Amino acid sequence: MANLMEMVGQLGAPSYWEDAKIELMKRDRIMRRLIPQFGDVHLTGRGEPFVTLARSIIGQQISVKSAEAAWQRFLLVCPKSTPAQVVKAGAADLAGCGLSKRKADYILDLAEHFKAKRVHADKWAEMDDEAVIAELIQIRGIGRWTAEMFLIFNLLRPNILPLDDVGLLNGISLNYFSGEPVSRSDAREVSANWEPWRTVATWYLWRSLEPVPVVY
Repeated sequence: MANLMEMVGQLGAPSYWEDAKIELMKRDRIMRRLIPQFGDVHLTGRGEPFVTLARSIIGQQISVKSAEAAWQRFLLVCPKSTPAQVVKAGAADLAGCGLSKRKADYILDLAEHFKAKRVHADKWAEMDDEAVIAELIQIRGIGRWTAEMFLIFNLLRPNILPLDDVGLLNGISLNYFSGEPVSRSDAREVSANWEPWRTVATWYLWRSLEPVPVVY
């Protein structure tokens, strides 16, 4: 489930949120039942892009609690958590704060991409979803799922359908197929009714499995 990047935001709901809720409840009987259960809770986003991505890499394949502990150790080495500071620290210092060699290499590659401006973080807000994903997956340790989570939780894009996300598939299984396993094809078919608000529908399906958003 998408718990690597889910954070408490400092702002209100995305500008599209209320319109999306109304449309989804009109079109989809499951959303009509599900959305009112969560009141005014909504997707929130926060974070500078480099920090968000660094945290996602550090948190890969470990529990939320372990990810937080690893992040705090990382901050002892790179308190400003800037690309320049990470590059200066180097692989040895990153490994010294408990990161595996693989994750240390990934964080360095991320920092080098930002420092050398091989990614265009300042332009991501204006770029379309697939263009941002194409840039992000150039970075070692960032695959399509991580890029899609970034689009949802950092850029607050409204129409992301993360088909590799276990939580989304489980949510569709639970709410639309009485717990029967679902395929990516099943998910696409169900989600056709959600456009252009697939992010919002996905978020409510996550909440149906884990009502309280994960807080870093």
